[in-house]
Amino acid sequence: MTQETLDRFDRQILHHLAADGRMRITELANRIGLSKTPCQARVKRLEAAGYILSYHAALSAEKLGLDHIAFVQVSLSDTRETALKAFNGAVRAVPEIEQCHMIAGGFDYLLKVRTPSIEAYRKVMGERISTLPHVTSSSTFVSMEAVKESGGLLPGIKSP
Repeated sequence: MTQETLDRFDRQILHHLAADGRMRITELANRIGLSKTPCQARVKRLEAAGYILSYHAALSAEKLGLDHIAFVQVSLSDTRETALKAFNGAVRAVPEIEQCHMIAGGFDYLLKVRTPSIEAYRKVMGERISTLPHVTSSSTFVSMEAVKESGGLLPGIKSP
């Protein structure tokens, strides 16, 4: 199954489930104009094909006291495969690192770090991030306001 083989019903299913992953199959079927059984079969097929990865709740970072966001540019001393694997594995063990992206450019990685405060960030930076394998330098950029955080719909997944 490729993106090109997704039909109008598949795209509508992805659209609706991206907005509400808890939507019942009967409601989803009604919205897209299919009966329950074929709709359920399509959802299972989309899950099996890897288009639907998981269902989860979107939590309020503000209510949980985790509204301090910093973006960190990280440069490594070694970018051979073993060094990258060591860094990647260590990053996955730091819960405050919400996202980690390998970058093509003037530095090697961009991290999104979420903490309760600047003081907590400073501690994570000093005790965890700066001690990750092969880190030689970093630059921090503190977010003043999150203008848009959710990815919303994926490009190519048109609303119904």
